[in-house]
Amino acid sequence: MVFMGDRATLLETGRFVQRHARNAADEIIEAVGAVDAAVDTTAETDADTENETETEARHRRAAERGDLASMSALGALLLRRGDLDGAEPYLRGATAEGDRAAANNLGVLLHQRGYAEEAAGWWRVAAVAGSAPAAHALGRHHRERGDEPAAEYWLRQAAEQGHALGAYALADLLEHRSDVGAERWLRAAAEQGHREAAYRLALALERRATETTRGPHDTGTRLRVPGTGALVPTGAPATAPATEGTDAAAGRAAGEPGGEPTEAEQWFRQAAARGHRRAALHLGAILEHRGELKEAGRWYLSSAKEGEAKAACALGFLLRDAGDEESAAVWWLRAAQDGDGNAANALGALHAARGEQQTAERWYRAAMDAGDVNGAYNLGLLCAAQNRIPQAEQWYRRAAYAGHREAANALAVLLLQAGDANGAEPWFSKAAEAGSVDAAFNLGILHAGRDDDRTALVWYERAAAAGHTEAALQVGIAALRDGDERTAERHLRCAAGGGSAEAAFRLASVLDARRPDPGPAVLGAPREEKTECEEWYERAAQQGHRRAQVRVGMLAAGRGDLAEADRWYREAAEAGSRNGAFNLGLLLAREGSEREAALWWTRAARAGHGRAALRLALLAARRGELTEGRRWCARAVELGPAEVAERAARLSEALHQELTA
Repeated sequence: MVFMGDRATLLETGRFVQRHARNAADEIIEAVGAVDAAVDTTAETDADTENETETEARHRRAAERGDLASMSALGALLLRRGDLDGAEPYLRGATAEGDRAAANNLGVLLHQRGYAEEAAGWWRVAAVAGSAPAAHALGRHHRERGDEPAAEYWLRQAAEQGHALGAYALADLLEHRSDVGAERWLRAAAEQGHREAAYRLALALERRATETTRGPHDTGTRLRVPGTGALVPTGAPATAPATEGTDAAAGRAAGEPGGEPTEAEQWFRQAAARGHRRAALHLGAILEHRGELKEAGRWYLSSAKEGEAKAACALGFLLRDAGDEESAAVWWLRAAQDGDGNAANALGALHAARGEQQTAERWYRAAMDAGDVNGAYNLGLLCAAQNRIPQAEQWYRRAAYAGHREAANALAVLLLQAGDANGAEPWFSKAAEAGSVDAAFNLGILHAGRDDDRTALVWYERAAAAGHTEAALQVGIAALRDGDERTAERHLRCAAGGGSAEAAFRLASVLDARRPDPGPAVLGAPREEKTECEEWYERAAQQGHRRAQVRVGMLAAGRGDLAEADRWYREAAEAGSRNGAFNLGLLLAREGSEREAALWWTRAARAGHGRAALRLALLAARRGELTEGRRWCARAVELGPAEVAERAARLSEALHQELTA
């Protein structure tokens, strides 16, 4: 809406419309030999104006003498300037004498005056005489009126004469009809410098590459709630790809890292070099995917300066990743103000990370208002982080109904945590069917909790196939339980490679069981290389897996490396491992540190280790502390195992006889 009093705005708008109309007309004005067809009346210097004035005066004098070429040239010059009244008599005069260019340009003039049918008549005259611009204009005229056969005929006439605009218009018509011949004419126009044709040709080539190499669905983020096994939203706000519509095919368009650019990339580059902002955006995405971040940033910047909001958003992400958060925020703000929901989400995440919750919420709402469903999901995350569970459920539900799969998973987690397993299951199913790996894993947990191991395994296998670490572990454990060691090893390797300490330990145990007995250590013998199972034990141990730490300590002790054994036993024991404490006590006792050994055995016995209790009973007996010894014997009998309990009972009886002797 233009308000009363905005006279300056109205005048500027009027000038823009006039200039746009002149530029559009320039595309179909046919130049004649005596006129420089590249005259740009919107940005003239004083010298240009003087030259044009001299040219006009010269042609005017010649036209008054009846010179046909000058009449046509003067008419074209005045038409370019927008002087329709001045141009018309000269163009009509030249047309009457059979000048083809004048007939085309008279058609342009009449079209600008609103006489479309009369314009088409003159374009037909010029086109029949061989004018490619007139054939192009006539083809567009017929297409605007829905006469596609006539439009195709005349556009083809223009295209076959090498007219770039005609080739592009013909390609557009054929593409609209899904005709495979469209690409040929897009290429013809692009090769003649038509930037939109170059861009659309690149898109067509990229689309073809996408269709032939389409990969699996995106698997999303996978994080667990410690202690529950259920997956929840990460707390890291979700954003769509900054270059929506480009990132899905960027890898295919980029080709192999370090390889030759694909044809699609070459056409994107040509269109971008000619100022096509969407081509610059696509080119930036391709280069970013290939790791050429500096050049990607230059093209994003070029596109963003031309007003492409997605490029501004993508540039913001590049700057953030480079550590320049403040500059990133500037570009995100610019993109968000232009209606880019992804940039609004990025700003929300930025403010949330700074603890500015109200500002974050405002930007998430702006993203939602821009049509980005991630805005509602992120509002849910924000509310959940503040323990505003009812509001979190409301936003998750809104995003889930809009098809956001991770929001559906998050909603199901909330419902499950509230005890509504029946309400959670449909949302888990919806998210899983939409491709959420988290939801597939959670369905496995849900069915396992109902003792429906068969159904649980189906969902675990589905999540594992998509690369879910914990799901692969569960499938591996199930395979071990069923005696299928080969399948177990395959899944345990996947889970261990994904960072699961438990999977690394179990994989090491499988490999360990296949090892031949190494026999006793021989002093002076060369130390053998660590086996693969030892390497997996160590990986698990380094991640804090207590059983793996104890096993690494045992292997080190078996090699005679007592310092290494001490380190791992101690680390496990201090983390609460009773076996680690017991083994550390054995090691210390052998080295003569019986007092410290007793401290670790005491810790192990109190944690339920029967052998440690028996060791303490024996230690007390040797010291003559018979009552203390009987007390530890009783504890050992209680804890077992059977062999320990039997020995402890015999020792207790002996101590009793000693006490009563």
